[in-house]
Amino acid sequence: MNETIEFLVRHGAMVLFAVVFVEQVGVPLPAAPWLLAAGASVGSGKMNWAVALCAATVGSLLADLIWFYLGRYRGQQVLSLLCRISLEPDSCVRRTQNLYTRYKMRGVVLAKFIPGLSTLAPPLAGNSGASTLRFLFFDGLGSLLYGGSFIVLGVLFSHQLEQIINALAGLGHGALGVVVGLAALYVGYKYFQRQRLLSELRMAKITVDELHQKQEAGETPIILDLRSQIELEQDSSLIRGAFHMTMDEVQLRHEEIPRDRDIILYCSCPNEVSSARVALQLHRKGILRVRPLLGGIDAWRERNYPTEPRSEKRAFDVGLESKGPPLSENS
Repeated sequence: MNETIEFLVRHGAMVLFAVVFVEQVGVPLPAAPWLLAAGASVGSGKMNWAVALCAATVGSLLADLIWFYLGRYRGQQVLSLLCRISLEPDSCVRRTQNLYTRYKMRGVVLAKFIPGLSTLAPPLAGNSGASTLRFLFFDGLGSLLYGGSFIVLGVLFSHQLEQIINALAGLGHGALGVVVGLAALYVGYKYFQRQRLLSELRMAKITVDELHQKQEAGETPIILDLRSQIELEQDSSLIRGAFHMTMDEVQLRHEEIPRDRDIILYCSCPNEVSSARVALQLHRKGILRVRPLLGGIDAWRERNYPTEPRSEKRAFDVGLESKGPPLSENS
């Protein structure tokens, strides 16, 4: 029998608890191979299925509960930290927010099966004010389904898995080197993509002081708030003169944006990654006077510059010419 399965047989529940806990905490060490190996052990009668499933579920639930309470008591600080360390800070955080906005607590269950989102969903639920019991129910269900699905797959394909693992073991340390090399290559590529995006728009950013000076001088740039719906539910205040549009709406209605006005985009993710990406896309569509706001709304608040409550402000109020029905913040 393969050494991995033998190790599981000897240490059983503690191994599964540890690997699932570490993965759900956010360390990029996948637990799926261990869960599949545990399923193979269950299939061959070397491990009790209830013990395996319970260990995996508890490990996942405990890690998520830690993130849930961090999100409840540290809120935006935790999300900003995860945004900074994520390889895809704009898309990963935004996708999780969109998933939670659409499905609420059911999104916690779905996030378990989407790479990169499972660690973000619990603090987002905590920050949104979800009750602990409600979170425990849905996250426990998601943890049970996540661990159980891989264990069941391991049981169903136990013979084939043992053959694959034995074949990889026959390659010796070379197989491990290939896996580590591919992982390092992927991380390097994602990091390169992120830095290239930021460098392309580094000189095009506008500071909050510059924006405030423009407003005080009577200028009326078009200011778009690109934050997600769930962020607005937590804090509905906008920069004075701004209105909200989702990033999808900006892409769909870019032809209505005037080419002769300054367009200022802001979000709440560190490094302005989301607003920078949208600004670059609009720039490529011929909208040249578009700039992301350096530091986003957090930098604006730090300077105590004026904000205003979110309202049913129409796009016409900031100079957007609409060919269809008036666009409001909730459209």
